[in-house]
Amino acid sequence: MPLPARYRFRPRFRGLAALAMVLGVALGGYGLVAGGAASTALVVIGMGGAALGGLYLGSPAWRMEVVVDDDALEVLAAGDRRFRLPWSEVTSVIASPTTETCFVDGGAPERSLLVPGDGAPAPYAIEDAAGLYRAIVARTPPERVREVALLETTRKAA
Repeated sequence: MPLPARYRFRPRFRGLAALAMVLGVALGGYGLVAGGAASTALVVIGMGGAALGGLYLGSPAWRMEVVVDDDALEVLAAGDRRFRLPWSEVTSVIASPTTETCFVDGGAPERSLLVPGDGAPAPYAIEDAAGLYRAIVARTPPERVREVALLETTRKAA
């Protein structure tokens, strides 16, 4: 893997947002054509659904990325550094090899990262999350990596 490697955040619910946009436009269009007292409500609700779907897909969160090199993990938002976490400062990594999901604890919430793998409940996805998972586990000192079956069971036990 050439270093540094970059992993972009992606919307997890793209299909749902697109469906909201299509249905919203259809409902609004129907309201315009149908006329009557209820038509204004249909137009407002329809355009609201279309707007919310568009806002979700256009969110600034999708301009975020994780950059990994031999020295650190870094999270960027539209090119600006949110945080840089040298591997020596990683407090712990809770990793699920079966789902390739991990939580990187940087000692504070603003220096921590959830890498959602298969079935992980997160509002975002990360391109090549499995590659990011492997890069994190490979670079974190082994004594700081704790393997679990599922991250969800760890959170409930904590």
